[in-house]
Amino acid sequence: MTATDPSSISATTPGLPWRAKLAVVMLVVLAVVVVLVSNRLLTDRYTADTRSRAEVRLALYTGNLMAELQRTSVVPLLLASDPDLVSALKSGNFSGTSAKLIKLQAELGVASIRLVDVDGRVVGATNRNLLGTSHRNSTYFVEAQRSKDTIFSAVRRDTGGFDFLYSRKVIEGASTLGVILVSVDLVKYERAWAGLQDAIMVTDSEGTVMLATEPRWRGLPAAEALALRDPPSAIARALRATAEWTQDPPDAYVRGEAVMRTEARVPFRGWKIATFTAYGSVRDQVNGILALEIMGFAILMAFTFYLLSRRAWSRSLSFQRESAELRLLNARLQRAIAEREKVKKDLEVAELTLAQSSKLAALGEMSAAVSHELNQPLAAMKTYLAGARLLLQRKRLDEALSSFQRVDDLIERMGAITRQLKSYARKGGEAFEEVDLRACVSSALAMMEPQLKARVVKISRGIPRQAVMVMADRLRLEQVIINLLRNALDATKDIKDPQIDILLSAGETATLTVRDNGHGISDLDNLFEPFYTTKKPGEGVGLGLAISSGIVTDLGGRLTARNGDGGGAVFEMQLPILGNKVEAAE
Repeated sequence: MTATDPSSISATTPGLPWRAKLAVVMLVVLAVVVVLVSNRLLTDRYTADTRSRAEVRLALYTGNLMAELQRTSVVPLLLASDPDLVSALKSGNFSGTSAKLIKLQAELGVASIRLVDVDGRVVGATNRNLLGTSHRNSTYFVEAQRSKDTIFSAVRRDTGGFDFLYSRKVIEGASTLGVILVSVDLVKYERAWAGLQDAIMVTDSEGTVMLATEPRWRGLPAAEALALRDPPSAIARALRATAEWTQDPPDAYVRGEAVMRTEARVPFRGWKIATFTAYGSVRDQVNGILALEIMGFAILMAFTFYLLSRRAWSRSLSFQRESAELRLLNARLQRAIAEREKVKKDLEVAELTLAQSSKLAALGEMSAAVSHELNQPLAAMKTYLAGARLLLQRKRLDEALSSFQRVDDLIERMGAITRQLKSYARKGGEAFEEVDLRACVSSALAMMEPQLKARVVKISRGIPRQAVMVMADRLRLEQVIINLLRNALDATKDIKDPQIDILLSAGETATLTVRDNGHGISDLDNLFEPFYTTKKPGEGVGLGLAISSGIVTDLGGRLTARNGDGGGAVFEMQLPILGNKVEAAE
């Protein structure tokens, strides 16, 4: 086989570059023509579909308005012949008129009802604040007296918008007794329409906007209302120009968005209703199909380039695969980062919640103890002072001084309690010191004294005579013992002869055991999980044991739980003894 000269290849196919360029140009021209034709046809089709759906909704809105107007138009006719209202107008006794109108309003489902006497004064109303107001010069009152039929009126409010009401005179024989006014609740349709994407307006025979989803339109001519819009910025005009190339010129602009207008007649006094539907759905549907067409031509063009240059196509595929892999990797990294940030935030919130719950639990125990201990000396001081007053009146000074000495002793006792409160308020958790575990047990029992005295509970203690020294934060350690005692006290709430055993021993570790004769623990696996509790709602949040376990772990020990042989729960707290300097320091 002989080698082929490259110059001979180019010589044999001299027109290949020009044919390739021509094919690319023709493909581009074809793509532009197809996209433009498709844009026109699809825009017309989806615009017609959108307009048809708008007309269906318009018919529904019109039917709702007419149903409300026709239903309410019958109410004045019925009330004008009501014997109670006629009798009240004849006798001038309107004591029960408002109550009756309120009852009728609830039954008939109208906005409001007012009864006006022949002088134009409101003598009965569902809104009692309107009693006594005058309608003598109101157009609807005058027209109702002149006509035998029910009169419809649209009254402009001072705050904007209109009140719609029916008025009919109340007669007996040939005498006019008064006028009944019934308001039509058409504003509820405004509120319902406000939640829709379409903008809606209802105009009267003169073109004045009576109802509208846009508050600025009410009371204005329709053309003037549609002209109310904020001037778009340069960026907004540019975006509008690029966004509307796939559609016909819009009928109007609402809130700066191009919309199509659909109108229908309301068979009532020449009213009209119009909806303004955004072109967004049309634009999305057309652009979606155009995107598919462009994608198809892009694929065809890519295939053309593949035929023209296998090497370039292979390189393009390699780039595409690498790009896809990079996107997937980027997406995975972003998800991983988001998950880690979420977990970090959740952990921070959990730590803050646990710390706050720990503080609140400790503060509750401290407050109960201090309150109980302060109430007793205060009551005794009041008794001693009353006795001292009597002794002074009887000139028995020695005995009075003795009473004052007792008061002084009580004040000293209260000072000791407040000093304990100050020590308990110190910030803990960082300053470790040598602590006698026996003193912590005694202090915890003192803090729990109000709860223990409130019930008859047998407390048995097994405390060694020699000191049991550990390296710990005294306040946090006392908090753990208080939580264990409180749980034992709650566990024996329904027991006939409650008993709590406290055992302290010192060996390789300092072990504190708290045992009760309650019902035991049903779920040992989740006992130390945060927010796990067997108490009724409002009696506990399930954080006490979780916080206690965390504190003991921070002190280098461990907190375990099990069920006793004779029933009840057994909690054991093990801490490094002070003799092991390294472990205690850890």
